[in-house]
Amino acid sequence: MKLNAGIITNKLAETKAFYQTVLNFGVTFENDFYLLLHTPNQQAELSFLLPNHPTQRPIFQKPFAGEGVYLTIEVDDIDAEYERIRSLNVPVSIELRDEPWGDRHFAIVDPNGIGIDLVTYSIPE
Repeated sequence: MKLNAGIITNKLAETKAFYQTVLNFGVTFENDFYLLLHTPNQQAELSFLLPNHPTQRPIFQKPFAGEGVYLTIEVDDIDAEYERIRSLNVPVSIELRDEPWGDRHFAIVDPNGIGIDLVTYSIPE
């Protein structure tokens, strides 16, 4: 089984630019109303769809309202990723920090209002 989460948004161009530039995602497929992106290692995909598109059934037409969704992206070196993203002048919503349960992470927000938690996991001491 393979999972592909999808977000319905009017911001396809902004979304594509953000995920390619900031997170190094690649384009798996795109047309005028649908965008399928993949992580740099091609292990996961994320899709975006224009709202109210006539080819789609009603359950796939309402746009995302900008709340209640987040993504977690695990990276090998969170400190290097933090510095790389800061060098792109991307606003950081949660500064780099260590959590008592072992996460070292920071968070940014995509053009659709989706919080993205970038993290490196470790065993808590």
